[in-house]
Amino acid sequence: MQLYTYFRSSAAYRVRIALNLKDLPAEMVPIHLQKEGGLNRKPEYRAVNPQMRVPALRLDSGDVLTQSLAIIEYLEDVVPEPPLLPRDPVERAKVRALAQLRYLKNALGQDQAKIDEWYHHWILEGFAALETMVRPAPYAYGDAVTLVDTCLVPQVYNARRLKVPLDRFPKLVAIDAACAKLAAFDRARPENQPDAE
Repeated sequence: MQLYTYFRSSAAYRVRIALNLKDLPAEMVPIHLQKEGGLNRKPEYRAVNPQMRVPALRLDSGDVLTQSLAIIEYLEDVVPEPPLLPRDPVERAKVRALAQLRYLKNALGQDQAKIDEWYHHWILEGFAALETMVRPAPYAYGDAVTLVDTCLVPQVYNARRLKVPLDRFPKLVAIDAACAKLAAFDRARPENQPDAE
């Protein structure tokens, strides 16, 4: 397998965590989103993923999967252990709902200060909801890592990088700390990627 990734991409970070948790080796193919006008916009990568986004996962069969949660659900289907989704259908739906409580970041045609202000607002809104919904023990949905954790940790990382205050979110900070103790999460961190700058 090949994972087309960018070290700072939250979506790629989620997939790296899932691959590590499932103990699935994948060749990391860095796609820098800023160098040379964005390597994701080059014809070579557009042939891999016409959406020009990361991540993309090329399977040994040659099939290419896109969109981080779709990739993670595929990994869950083909390698069910350790599970990232509970067995019970209601609990699975709840975990999926928490995982999909994500925060979008778009190039708004604004300067970086305005983008950061926008990001701060939405991360605080999303974290406020998530703080009331998680069940840390010690992970976001109990005593086992789930899909929620693979989505939350990259968002906490970005929040810290952009200096979003997290003191209102002790549960989320505790979940992040519990995940940080796991090698699968540590190996997926942006600074541990081959294209990290």
